[in-house]
Amino acid sequence: MATNLKKTDVVVIGLGAVGGVAVLPLARAGLNVIGLEAGTWLDATEFAADEVSNNFRGWPRSVQKANHEIPTHRPNDKAPYSPRFPLHPMMNAVGGTSMHYWAQSWRLNPWDFKVASETAKRYGKSRIPQGSTVEDWPFGLEELEPFYDKVEYEVGVSGKAGNLQGRIDPAGNIFEGPRQREYPMPPLRGTEFTERMGAAAKRLGWHPFSGPAAINSQVYDGRPGCGYHGYCNRGGCHIQAKNSTAVSTIPRAQKTGRLNVVDQAHVLRIAVDERSGLVSGVYYLKGGQEYFQPADVVLLGSYTYENVRLLLLSKSKAFANGLANNHGQVGRHYFSHNTGSMLTALFPFDINAWYGMPAQGVGVDNYADDNFDHTGLDFIGGGNLWVYSDRRPIGAASMTTFGKAPRWGAAWKSFVRENADRWNIAYLQKTTLPYEDNYLDLDPVVKDPLGNPVTRITADFKDNEKRVGAYIQDRMTQWFKEAGAIAIERGSAGTMGPSTHAYGGTRMGDNVETNVVNRWGFAHEVPNLGIIGGSVMGTSGARNPTLTAQALAWRTADYLARSWGSIVKG
Repeated sequence: MATNLKKTDVVVIGLGAVGGVAVLPLARAGLNVIGLEAGTWLDATEFAADEVSNNFRGWPRSVQKANHEIPTHRPNDKAPYSPRFPLHPMMNAVGGTSMHYWAQSWRLNPWDFKVASETAKRYGKSRIPQGSTVEDWPFGLEELEPFYDKVEYEVGVSGKAGNLQGRIDPAGNIFEGPRQREYPMPPLRGTEFTERMGAAAKRLGWHPFSGPAAINSQVYDGRPGCGYHGYCNRGGCHIQAKNSTAVSTIPRAQKTGRLNVVDQAHVLRIAVDERSGLVSGVYYLKGGQEYFQPADVVLLGSYTYENVRLLLLSKSKAFANGLANNHGQVGRHYFSHNTGSMLTALFPFDINAWYGMPAQGVGVDNYADDNFDHTGLDFIGGGNLWVYSDRRPIGAASMTTFGKAPRWGAAWKSFVRENADRWNIAYLQKTTLPYEDNYLDLDPVVKDPLGNPVTRITADFKDNEKRVGAYIQDRMTQWFKEAGAIAIERGSAGTMGPSTHAYGGTRMGDNVETNVVNRWGFAHEVPNLGIIGGSVMGTSGARNPTLTAQALAWRTADYLARSWGSIVKG
C-alpha cells in the first residue's frame, strides 16, 4: 500500500540536464515543485581524477540504477539482439548525466527545424529518404532562441558567437543562426594540436571555430574556471567548473524555497484520474517504501529511453497501451547519432594532446546540415567535424596500430611507446533522420530488478545516414592529411544501440496523429502531462542534443507558469 503525500503543484520526474533546468523557472514563478531523482547528491569526493573508476567502472557505481535498465537492441524486428552494453551511457544523480557529460552545448541551426520543407524547396520532395517520417518542427529557431539564451546564461556556457544579430564574425561559427547576444564567457583555451588543426582547416578554405561548452573558461557564478586536468569526459568536476544543473539551476531553484528534491526515488508509474483522464500524480519507491505524490501537473524528464518506458508502463483504463499512447505514437520516430563514422589519424610527430577535455576543441561546419550544395549527392544532411585534446594513460595505450604492428607483444609495446601521443580521434556528428521502422518499445523478456521490462531499441542506420557518414569521413580525412597525418583508419557506420544522443519517442508537433506532445511540450492526449528532453525532438542536426533539450525544457516550464489555469483544468 502506497503512502499518500501532500499534493504539490508540479512533480518533475528526473533532475538531470532537462528536469534540473525546468525547476528554476517554475520555482521562480511561485509554483511548488517536487523533484524526484533516482540517484543521489554527489560531492567532490566522487570526482577523483581516476580513469579506471570514471571510464571503465561506470562512475559512480553507487548511483548507477541505470545499469540495471540498459536497453536491449536489435537492428530490425527480424534480427537477433546485439550484445548488451556493460554500462549505460546515462547515469542517475542530482544533475544526471550533466555531471559526467562532455558539456558540448550546441544550438541547432535554422535548417534543422525545417528539414522536410527546406529539402523539398531546394531539391524536391523526392529527396526525402523513403520510409523517413521526418517532419518540420512546429516552430523555427527564432522562437527557441530566447530560451537558448536563457540557458546559456543561467547554466554558464563558454564560446564565441559567429552570428550576432545578423552580423557575421569569422572568429565564431559563421553558419550558426542569429543570436541576440554574445556567450557569457569566452571559449575554452586551445591547445597546440587544436591550433594546428585550425590552421590546416583555413588552408583548405574552411571556417574553423572554437565550440561552445558548459564549462567555465573563467570565474562564473562564483565558481572557478576550468583546470584542464582532463578526467571529466566521463567524470565530475571537483572544482565545479563544469556547469551541471546540480551546481547551477537546481541550487538556485532551491533557494526560492519552492523546490523540494527527493533523491533515491525510483518512479514506478504515472497515475491517471479515471474521471477526468488527467494525470493525478506519481508512484515511486524510496527506501523500500512505496509513495504516491499527488500533483496538478507532471513533467516527465527522465531521458529518451526512460521517458518512453515510463509512459508505456503507465497503463490505465483510459490508456490501455500506455499513457498518452492512444494514437500509437509513443516510441515512434526514434533515432540517435550513436558512435559511428569515427576517424583515427596517426601523425609522424607528438601532437601534445594529453589531458584537456572533449569540449576543448575546434570544429568545422562547412559540411553540416545543408551548408553545402547537395544537388549531385545521394543524401541530405551533413556532419560537424570536431577534433579535440583528450588523452589519459589507459586510453592512449588502447590505440589502434594502423596495421603497422601487432595488437599484442613486444612489437605492440614498442609501437605504443613511440606513438601514444601521435594519434587522435575525430568526433563526427551527423544528421540522422527518423524512419517508420526505427522505434522503441518494451522488451518482452529482459526486465529490471523490480520485474519491469526494459526499453527495447529496434533501429539501425539507413542508407542516407551511412552516406552522410562516409562523406564526412572523406572531409575529415582531407583535414587530417592537411595537418600532416600519415595514416588514417576509418570507423564503421555503427549501430543505433543505447546512446547519449537519443531522440524521438515522444515527438513534438501540431498533428496529434503523428506526435505525442504539442508545440509547448504537453501531451495531446493528456493536457497536464508535460514531457521534456531529447524525446520530443524531431531532428538532430549535426549536434549534441543537451542545450536544445534544455532550451525546450525552459520553454515548456515558462509556458506552464504562464498558462497554469488552463493547463490544470485540462
